Amino acid sequence: MTTETVLVINSGSSSIKYKMINLADGQAIASGIVEQIGEKESRIKHIHGSLEKKLTRSVRDHLEGMAVVEELFEQVGPPLEDSHVIGVGHRIVQGGPYFSGPAVIDQRVYELIQELCPLGPLHNPAHLKGIDAAKRILPDVPHVAVFDTAFFNQLPNKAATYALKQDVAEKYRIRRYGAHGTSHQYVSERVSSILGRKDLKQIVLHLGNGASASAVVCGKPLDTSMGLTPLQGLVMGGRTGDIDPATVFHLYREAGMSIDEIDDLFNKQSGMKGLTGHNDMREVWELVLSGDQNARTAMDIYQHRLLQYVGAYYAVMGGLDALTFTAGVGENDPWVRSELCESLAFLGVKIDLELNKEHFRREAIISTPDSSVKVLVVPTNEELAIAQQVRSLVK
Repeated sequence: MTTETVLVINSGSSSIKYKMINLADGQAIASGIVEQIGEKESRIKHIHGSLEKKLTRSVRDHLEGMAVVEELFEQVGPPLEDSHVIGVGHRIVQGGPYFSGPAVIDQRVYELIQELCPLGPLHNPAHLKGIDAAKRILPDVPHVAVFDTAFFNQLPNKAATYALKQDVAEKYRIRRYGAHGTSHQYVSERVSSILGRKDLKQIVLHLGNGASASAVVCGKPLDTSMGLTPLQGLVMGGRTGDIDPATVFHLYREAGMSIDEIDDLFNKQSGMKGLTGHNDMREVWELVLSGDQNARTAMDIYQHRLLQYVGAYYAVMGGLDALTFTAGVGENDPWVRSELCESLAFLGVKIDLELNKEHFRREAIISTPDSSVKVLVVPTNEELAIAQQVRSLVK
């Protein structure tokens, strides 16, 4: 029987990440990355089974980057022409108001992604480059856009709409779009499957260098923490998360900072990095455990914001059946999980402290049998989710 595959591509401003997914078992057949595109030397890695190839060479642009990817599939395996690729899935960060699900990339879809570049200036232009490059090497299969915002396109108006003068909001398409939607949808669906229930009131915490929370009821999103951009919401590796918008005016007037400088400050120099000098939570915890009070205060700020969102979503949903941790920090940081769950003891949340010590590469329920809320760790798998969405459109 022929094994069908999907090639998943995540094209960034200076990188191309890719993974070939076996649709029969959901496993990755091959994966890799081309980093530092456009710089003097680019770093390249390709993995196929036990085979791994690393190299550095000049890669001028995304077209050349995808040519390198094609070469690596040929040299290390498996050759693309022998891999029964039925489609290419492209991760697209910003789908605006147009997309509530995946879409085959025809000229109209391509133009809409292009139109949305002002809402995703760091991402959508890079995605378009990836689409152009991938179509050069795989021109005869469908290319499908899977949008980070699609799941949250279904948000009720009361959650998606800002209290902004509406003609301005409509003209400039200002609303809550959310992000990490592919992950939130995948994880919430896995939780329903694990617990054998579709009528769940869930909170999903996608905690990585970027972090977001969602409230999901009966499989439908009710709220999410990220907003017009991924800046809003939780404290992140380099992003502020929630902050008084008037801070922008204050820094502009009093510090003489430009809009670009404030943008860089809020998105790249703040969060845990701004508070501690580190955006890697492992390094922050090393400081905390060594007695560094500044790092402890930063962690308290991080936890306080998590607690605020869990409490708000509990109220919005009128209860909570399942709380799930996912992504790099959520799956691998037992201290973040235990401290938050300890703060939620008033809701009847109880976790198995020994089980919680693990770094999870598997799905697990870490709450005790008498906990009023099921607490889970579910590793996210955005590439598999993208591949499955491609499969749903490709007949």
